[in-house]
Amino acid sequence: MNTRIVLLVDDDQAFTKVMTRALTRYGYRVDVAHDAEAALACARDYRYRHVLLDMMLGDHSALHLIEPLRATCPEARIVVLTGYASIPTTVKALRLGASNYLAKPVGVREVLAALRDDLRASGETKPISLKRLEWEHIHRVLEDHEGNVSAAAKSLNMHRRSLQRKLQKRAPKD
Repeated sequence: MNTRIVLLVDDDQAFTKVMTRALTRYGYRVDVAHDAEAALACARDYRYRHVLLDMMLGDHSALHLIEPLRATCPEARIVVLTGYASIPTTVKALRLGASNYLAKPVGVREVLAALRDDLRASGETKPISLKRLEWEHIHRVLEDHEGNVSAAAKSLNMHRRSLQRKLQKRAPKD
């Protein structure tokens, strides 16, 4: 069994392309599934040793996939990726059988460290800055409201003009 094959389960086409390209440069083969059914079908066809699972697939949590993936691939390191990290979801994912939990945006080195269970390498990474978290949350809410600034501002409980000013800024660097 080749231990350098990763199942990447994520519905974000751009993220899967970038992560696939990055992992390929490090010698991994990446199989991509964009929904729960495809992920389980891939896992039944090949017993993966590494699984990267986005916590949100569409509008639904993918945490329910951890147990069937664990049953199909008992030796797999399942790493949950999320843009909305919280202590309760981290605890739930780990209790369901995830091996690790990483907050997006995540770099390939962090992913590789989590896949290898190299705690020293993953401990060297800096936490996401508060400004970056705010920026990502604002853009996610805007995306949820299909680009409607007024609806996003109302959802964020802020004035529309304040939101427009924040949207004119670039993403903060960590």
